[in-house]
Amino acid sequence: MINLVWDPAFKRSYKKRIATDAILKEEFWDTLELFVMTPFDPHLKTHKLTGKLLGLWAFSVAHDCRVVFKFYNDNKSVLLIDIGTHDEVY
Repeated sequence: MINLVWDPAFKRSYKKRIATDAILKEEFWDTLELFVMTPFDPHLKTHKLTGKLLGLWAFSVAHDCRVVFKFYNDNKSVLLIDIGTHDEVY
């Protein structure tokens, strides 16, 4: 099981982009629950990022909603960094 740490910028992005959409909000919490239990579940499409986001990872919440994060503490903890559409987070 993964320990989650919420970056303040992630909290702001969540409030701005997700919290106001009831359907997306429910999908986010369901997906986050799956991620905590199985971070590399095929449904999440977890992948490493490159370029300016080298060293970070991302997983999909919905068709055009991504969460950017970083593993640390020997991959036992995750820092949630950003959430939004493909264009917003990459």
